Amino acid sequence: MLPYGGLNKDKPLLRLPFTDFAVGTVLLALTGLLACLAISVLYHFEDSTYTHCQVPNYLPSISASISLVPERYIWRCCIGLHSAPRYLVALAYFQFYRGRFARLQELLLSTLALLCSLAENTGLLLLTYVASTETYSVHKYSFIVFIASSQLHMLVTCRLWHVIKRHCVHSEEVTSYRWKLRLFMFNISCCISAAYFFRRHNNYCEEGIYTMFALCEYMVVLSNMAFHLTAFWDFGSKEVMVATRPEEKHY
Repeated sequence: MLPYGGLNKDKPLLRLPFTDFAVGTVLLALTGLLACLAISVLYHFEDSTYTHCQVPNYLPSISASISLVPERYIWRCCIGLHSAPRYLVALAYFQFYRGRFARLQELLLSTLALLCSLAENTGLLLLTYVASTETYSVHKYSFIVFIASSQLHMLVTCRLWHVIKRHCVHSEEVTSYRWKLRLFMFNISCCISAAYFFRRHNNYCEEGIYTMFALCEYMVVLSNMAFHLTAFWDFGSKEVMVATRPEEKHY
């Protein structure tokens, strides 16, 4: 076994295929979501499905679910661990686009995609660590930032990959673009449906309408996760490495 300063000092400390990295990042958020919803339905059903309308509902919203205990801490743990890789992936995409495009239009769009990705992740962190039962206004505006930046990020990304598709040399790039476009359209339709059911519930207090809102909310989040999972195709041959900087040699 060699000491730290031995012969292997310039070798990577960690080497991981990007496909495993991308799947693991999404699985952290997915596991947290499913665990919180399951615990809420099984053990906190009345609290998680209660609304001001006081009509029967059958599924909790995500915001209601993650504001309870222990769901709150499970969600915070999973999203906290998932957020650092998400920032890294955002920077990886930015570098990828800079190496792929030469026109000013696409370079500006790649910068916008980076800013949207950073805002999306930051909004998610804020709405995660500030529950709706703690400071509602902060949670509400964090959710708006998350949704708005997520939608804009998907739109800009689809535009960039539409350009890539026209000059692509790998079938994975075509597959990635097609799934990005499908998931973006599905996400948009789910967002519109969720807004409709939320407004209808608040205005008319009908039985089961909040459940429809919760279902649409699940689909919005799941399609967002699936959109980010398309990095599986975009960086399939790449690796994530953690290494020490090589020591400077003096002669």
